[in-house]
Amino acid sequence: MEERLQKVLARAGLGSRRRIEDWIRDGRIQVNGKPARLGQKVSGRERISVDGKKVQLNTGEQVAAATILYHKPAGEICSRDDPDGRPNVFSALPRPPAGRWISVGRLDFNTSGLLLFTTDGELAHRLMHPAQEIEREYAVRLLGTVDLPMLERLIQGVELEDGFARFSAIEESGGSGANRWYHVIIKEGRNREVRRLWESQGLKVSRLARVRYGPVILERKLRPGKHRPLTSSEQKQLYQAAGLKPPKA
Repeated sequence: MEERLQKVLARAGLGSRRRIEDWIRDGRIQVNGKPARLGQKVSGRERISVDGKKVQLNTGEQVAAATILYHKPAGEICSRDDPDGRPNVFSALPRPPAGRWISVGRLDFNTSGLLLFTTDGELAHRLMHPAQEIEREYAVRLLGTVDLPMLERLIQGVELEDGFARFSAIEESGGSGANRWYHVIIKEGRNREVRRLWESQGLKVSRLARVRYGPVILERKLRPGKHRPLTSSEQKQLYQAAGLKPPKA
C-alpha cells in the first residue's frame, strides 16, 4: 500500500508532516536518487535519503511511538537552535527509543506548563492542525481590572493582526486586588495567542501556564523541568482526539 512520502517520514519520527513538506520543497529529500515531489507516494521499499543520509523505514508492523509530557519552566525556548545560547526544552528530555522528539506546538520563552513530545510525526501534525480543534487550556494571571463586556468580547471574538481569534471558554479561578487568575480555552495554537487576546482588551498577562492539551492534564506533582511518559490510557485518548488509530503496545 502506498502513502504520501511526508506521511511515511512523519510516522517514522523524522519530523512533523509540515516540516517534511518544507524539506521536500527545499530539495533535501531524494527517492531512488531523484528529488522528491510534494504529494509523491511511496511504499516504503524505495531508497529514501534526507540530506544525503539514507532513511531506514520499518515496512512491517507499525512500531509503537513514544509520547511524553514535559513541564516546561519559564525561561526555556522550544527550539533546538538559538543564536543567543538560551536553554532549550530538548536538553532536558530523555533519549527517544527511536527517531527524534517532535514538539507538539510551542510555548513562548516566558510561558510555562504542559508540552507534549512524540516520535510520531503524524500524531504531532494532527494534534497541531486547526481542523482537529484540540483544546488547549491555560491558567492566566492578569494585571488590571476585568469587566463583563471584556469577557463577552473575548468569547465572541476579536480581530488580531493575523485574523479573528476567540476564547471558547473563560472561568475565573481566584486572586485578589489587581491580580486575578483565569482559566481559558483556545482551539488553535497561534503565536502568543492567549497573551494577545488579553492585551487586545488593555490587560497585561503577568503569568501564563498551559495546564491541559486535549485529554492530557498537567498534574501539580510534576515539577518544572521534569517529564514523564504518557499512560496507556492517555496515549489512547490522545490518538483518538487526533482522529488516529492508537498504535499497538
